Amino acid sequence: MSELPKSLQAVSLPNIEQDDRFATISNLVNTISMKIIDPDNESIWGYISIDNTDRGPGLGGIRMVQEVSLNEIRRLARVMTLKNSVACLPYGGAKAGIILKSHKLVENTSLREELMEKFADCIFDLPAYCPAPDMGTDEIDIQIIHNNHSQKLGTEKHSLGGAGRPSKNGGIPIDDWELTACGLFSAAKAIESMDESLDLSKSKFIVQGFGNVGAPIAMKLQKLGAILVGASDIHVALWNPNGLDAYTLNKVRNQPNGLLNYPLKVSKRFDSDQLDWLLEAPCDILIPSARPDAITSKNVDRIQCRYILQGANTPSSKSIEYYLYHRRKILSLTDFIVNAGGVIGCAVERNLIVNDSFVKKNSLKDGVRTYVENLIHNTISKNVCDVYTRMKKNGDNIFRDAAWELALERLKTREVWL
Repeated sequence: MSELPKSLQAVSLPNIEQDDRFATISNLVNTISMKIIDPDNESIWGYISIDNTDRGPGLGGIRMVQEVSLNEIRRLARVMTLKNSVACLPYGGAKAGIILKSHKLVENTSLREELMEKFADCIFDLPAYCPAPDMGTDEIDIQIIHNNHSQKLGTEKHSLGGAGRPSKNGGIPIDDWELTACGLFSAAKAIESMDESLDLSKSKFIVQGFGNVGAPIAMKLQKLGAILVGASDIHVALWNPNGLDAYTLNKVRNQPNGLLNYPLKVSKRFDSDQLDWLLEAPCDILIPSARPDAITSKNVDRIQCRYILQGANTPSSKSIEYYLYHRRKILSLTDFIVNAGGVIGCAVERNLIVNDSFVKKNSLKDGVRTYVENLIHNTISKNVCDVYTRMKKNGDNIFRDAAWELALERLKTREVWL
């Protein structure tokens, strides 16, 4: 391939709501959809969706993967609207996807930096979008965007350029501080407090997608006494009913071939074309932490767990979750409630940049990280308990129904918890 285009351009697309052709504004209609193109030949390099800005600019990550569709990005942007609303953050929802057209864009640092520079140029005139790290991107990528916009604006102190940068640059590194996993752990503890029959210290769990979210939540649960019986990455799925060691898995996950390097005993290994089989193994808590649509009509009857803790966004549809709960007695804890830790960290970082009174008002004497972790714990714990209680009051509801109800209420009230 010609490795990179000379420039990238964001081009508006017709706003056709794919979920509901008769949707109204009150039903949350997607605001802006754009394709990212090479203007020289109009080849598509990705998509941007700004779903809703009622609470503020659309905050959401940049996903860089080999295959990405507009529909996927729009779905994820909708999740961000709900996630930011229910966490009482002053942001709307958005998402971007960049098509990884060559592995050289991952392996070659200078080429990757050049791509992110071009993407930064592309979104500079989109103040309604605030980017953050997501699958395939990290805090270094966001720092490149921030630097690009700072140079254009002539100042480091601005509300453009994204959030989730390295801590040495004044940012809050989502992955290094394990903030999404911090929220998942708080969600697990909250549901334990609501269910007397659940004892996390004696539970068995599976992590699909042993990456920046899956690895730290596995270590947190193992430290509590829970047993990790299954883990997977893009190379292999491992199963051992007597337990895998999360810390050893974490040491090898970034090596070439990832979890294939796990040196300890396993009972079963599933190859790359059988990774989804691990989802069907028996456990108490299943934690899907990879791409969307992990649980579908094809495997829903073979899922064997009590709870699904959604580390990934949209790992299942509402209809699947309804079937799981009302037919299989499996409760799926909704993505935008339980995995909001990362975006809460991003919101704090943005306030630290532009709001001089924020540090004084919130007394960060114990450090920014402690403040963020406490905010994540309090927000997600409260939301899980509130949604669970709402769900129980209406026997026909599922967790997602009650979560939507709460998110839409807060979209109108615009209360802020920072």
